[in-house]
Amino acid sequence: MSQAPRSEPAALRRSRAAAFAALGDPTRLSLVARLCGGPPCSISQLTQHTKLTRQAITKHLRVLERARIVHGTRSGRESRFAFNPQPIEDLKKYLDLVSEQWDDALARLRALVEG
Repeated sequence: MSQAPRSEPAALRRSRAAAFAALGDPTRLSLVARLCGGPPCSISQLTQHTKLTRQAITKHLRVLERARIVHGTRSGRESRFAFNPQPIEDLKKYLDLVSEQWDDALARLRALVEG
C-alpha cells in the first residue's frame, strides 16, 4: 500500500494531529457545529443552552484555536469566535487519500484471493 509522502513537513503532520485531537472531544465538536452554521459568537452566546461554564467553553475554544479550527477576534471586552473551514478541508483531503490507498490495497487483496 502506498503511503502519504514521508517527505511531507512535520508541521503539516502536527497540524493534522492537532485538528484530529481537537475534534475528538464531543463538546468541541458541538462548538464547531454551532460556529460553522452561522455568524461569529461570543463566549456568552456559546454558553447559552448548555450546562458548561464560561471557563469550560473558553478552555475548549483555546484548543480549537490552537488547531486553527476557530479564530477569535476581540472587540472591547468581548471575544467573538468564528469557524475556519480550512483545517477541516485539509483533513478531508487527507482522509480521501487514505481511503483511496485502502481501496487500492483491498482491490489488490481481492485480485490475489480470487486469483
